Amino acid sequence: MTTVPTAPPSQPAVPPGGTDRAAAAAHRRTRRRKLVLHYLEMVVAMAVGMVALHPVWSFLLDAVGWGAVLDATEPMTMVMATNMTIGMTLVMRWRGHGWRACAEMAAAMYLPFLVLFVPMWAGLVPAGGVVLWGHVLMLVAMAGAMAIRPHEYAHC
Repeated sequence: MTTVPTAPPSQPAVPPGGTDRAAAAAHRRTRRRKLVLHYLEMVVAMAVGMVALHPVWSFLLDAVGWGAVLDATEPMTMVMATNMTIGMTLVMRWRGHGWRACAEMAAAMYLPFLVLFVPMWAGLVPAGGVVLWGHVLMLVAMAGAMAIRPHEYAHC
């Protein structure tokens, strides 16, 4: 008579409770990845809005004789922030975000420039510095808004 070999009793691959920890860690990684991808998606939408809408503003302002207004830092940065906000808001609404989240991100577009106008007027920051640092602070402000309410952005 031949006996069929039996497999040894299986040992759990993960200690008790470990599957919960592993699942939680996997969930955190997925959530972080979604946040980063959504952040990058919004940055691309902002860039597209900025590039696509600038000629529209130039055309309209030139048509009414106000084309030179975009030569000044303050209106130029506010128009640029508006262009970025439009692109970003379109993507956010398409992704199912509410108006509150869109308004928070819009604030992240405008506030850095508004804050930097004061040191520019005081002669402490050049106009080019306002444009450069306004964009840097904008990216930080966006990340801050996402960090405050990650549940709003991780679902996308």
